[in-house]
Amino acid sequence: MGGLDTALRLLDWLGIAVFAASGALVASRKQMDAVGFVAIAVITGFGGGTLRDLLLGRTPVFWLRAPELLGIAAAAGVFVFFTAHLVESRFRALLWADAVGLSLYAVVGAEIALVAGADPWAAVFLGMVTATGGGIIRDVVCNELPLILRREIYITAAVAAAAAYVALRLAPLPRDLALVAGIAVGFGTRGAAIWYGWSLPSYRGRPPRDYPDGR
Repeated sequence: MGGLDTALRLLDWLGIAVFAASGALVASRKQMDAVGFVAIAVITGFGGGTLRDLLLGRTPVFWLRAPELLGIAAAAGVFVFFTAHLVESRFRALLWADAVGLSLYAVVGAEIALVAGADPWAAVFLGMVTATGGGIIRDVVCNELPLILRREIYITAAVAAAAAYVALRLAPLPRDLALVAGIAVGFGTRGAAIWYGWSLPSYRGRPPRDYPDGR
């Protein structure tokens, strides 16, 4: 993971592990075998970061330069394969695991984009892509309705985390403080939405009007 110091590398590993576990939880709901668990875990853990690196032109993508990350994602998948039956509500567990991964990956993705020379607005966008890309791919592959299409605060939480981090870095505040604050904003936003059932207002169509001349 060239270019990442120890603190950021640990956050990256944790984000991969948590996202991989969320992917494996979906595999458990689909009653897949162990290979399926590992495959979905890897797809979820690496999807967003791969999209970010491709958009930034960082090749080879991050996990090809750090093969140990495959071991982290695979281990998370195998762990969930043997323990998923102990979780009473796997969908709720999925939502909370995804919330943790979302907040971690949003700030990590934004920082990687800043280090690569991206403009602040682009860093926020790429933080969002990093945080949500894996979950979108996971849900499409598993034939689930993607979380971004549900009436939930999801992308908004990722953008909030990345934007808070980038704004604090430009303030400028110490990076470690900005990391903690960005993660807290993202997890707090997403966690509150899960806990209280918050959602953004949806479009409500209006009935067509009748005109006397038929137009």
